[in-house]
Amino acid sequence: MDDPFRVTDLEKDGIGRIVEEMASRSLTGGRRVVRVRDAGDGAVAAAIEAMAQAGDSLLVLEAPGLASRSKLRTAMERAPGAVAIACYALEGGALEQMIGQTLARAQVSVDREALGWLAGQLGADQGVTRSELEKLALFAGPGGQVDLEMARACVGDLAGLSLEDALFAATAGDVAATDRALELALAEGASAVGVLRGMLAHLQKLQRARAAMADGASASEAAKTVRPPVFYRREAVFIQALRLWDDEALQGACLRVWEAERACKRTGSPAETISRSMVLGVAQRAAAARRR
Repeated sequence: MDDPFRVTDLEKDGIGRIVEEMASRSLTGGRRVVRVRDAGDGAVAAAIEAMAQAGDSLLVLEAPGLASRSKLRTAMERAPGAVAIACYALEGGALEQMIGQTLARAQVSVDREALGWLAGQLGADQGVTRSELEKLALFAGPGGQVDLEMARACVGDLAGLSLEDALFAATAGDVAATDRALELALAEGASAVGVLRGMLAHLQKLQRARAAMADGASASEAAKTVRPPVFYRREAVFIQALRLWDDEALQGACLRVWEAERACKRTGSPAETISRSMVLGVAQRAAAARRR
């Protein structure tokens, strides 16, 4: 995955390069992978064109919470050379059951307090969750029992793993969750400019919902009008953000994000620092609104 000749990562704004990248050959030989993060319905035409051309390159489109009527999801479900895979975050009883079963297979038990803490830290990414549990089981050893102290010593803070988690937490005023999710998103490869563009798109989605509210819709009704639709598990946080941000505040935030992107490209300052400061600034502004 770290071979730049065989793996190409594209952000949402790189959709136009899909066909070109799929047609390229690796300088060192071997099959190529083109990975598009935060893909949406705008990627349909390019994906279909790329699949129609000869070659063995693999195209991976990652998309957050596509609705059942999404054009991209429908196209991939119907295409003979593609497959759509739904990956939902585990939570609640299902997550606790998965934690218990995974540890039990390694002959390790877990007490109730540790199980509750683990369920609060894990689940956003199933692959990472299993990896952390395997590490924990190895530490406890066959026949061992995981208690809260052991769980805290072995498992990192992984409750928020995606850039989207950071954006929703920021506009809802959860500074701690924003910081955690943003740290992990950057560690997973999110670019500083990609973070800022994601923040801008999220703020613009709030603006569109606020416009619906100005026409008489309630916050919950307005949340359902935006496109792409808000994933149902995030609707409550989105609605909370709508109540914290008025039109003037959203416009000001959009301008500051745009200026931050310019600063990343022109000033020579550390782009990641600028990006992190901008997103955390949004979170702090929303947190202040919550306290009023």
